Amino acid sequence: MVDVSIIGCGHLGSAVIQGLARSDSHSITACDVSEAALAGVEDAADQTTTDLEVAADGSVVILAVNPDTIGVVLDELTLTPDQTLLSFAAAVPLEFLAPRTDATVVRGMPNLAAETGTMACAVTRPVSTDVESLLNDLGEFVEIEESLMDIATALNGSGPAFVFYLIKGIVEAGVESGLDEAEARVLAAQTFKGAAETVLQSERDLETLIDAVSTPGGTTIEGMEVLWNSAVNETLGAAVSAARARSEEIAQEFQHE
Repeated sequence: MVDVSIIGCGHLGSAVIQGLARSDSHSITACDVSEAALAGVEDAADQTTTDLEVAADGSVVILAVNPDTIGVVLDELTLTPDQTLLSFAAAVPLEFLAPRTDATVVRGMPNLAAETGTMACAVTRPVSTDVESLLNDLGEFVEIEESLMDIATALNGSGPAFVFYLIKGIVEAGVESGLDEAEARVLAAQTFKGAAETVLQSERDLETLIDAVSTPGGTTIEGMEVLWNSAVNETLGAAVSAARARSEEIAQEFQHE
């Protein structure tokens, strides 16, 4: 049983709380200055509080606050060397975090799928047993170097929005051809889910998986020809690059604080 505190109960913080509650293997303290935000997670957390001193008791303290408030929170948060501070604050570098706490600092970038236990998360090395336990209950994670956190923020942190956009496009195409919107939504979302699970469970590369669906003379290859002849790869790459660049900009702002 890991005693974990989550500071910040907005979209990401509440997703983490809901996800951890699903496993029923952690003692969860939720902390936020907003009573309304706490009300939204009170059924999942073991306790809620507006007091940072109460939240500071966790063996792992997760920061799920906006980058522009993290300095204030750290100034008021007192932790000890035997605790771990796991920061989910987007683009805030370790060099800003570490000098402001006595705790062991780990930086991570999860996404909202933490709520359903299907999160993708990039996290800086090294990962303790307690942190590994938390992340495993929230989904999948990879350990990377700090220097790669900006691209990870773009890829898996911002990535869900890009995927939602693609699902929306496929749903709209289905509706335009006569499907009910609810039916199209289920078919499109489950298709993305199944394709993603196939990638995770298969050792085949992505080109091989595409070929496995694209039977010569069949329906899929006709659609793939449209994609192959389009700029969709460049557009997706540009979206990821734009998100990475913004992450780098935010990180640079903390170098002067």
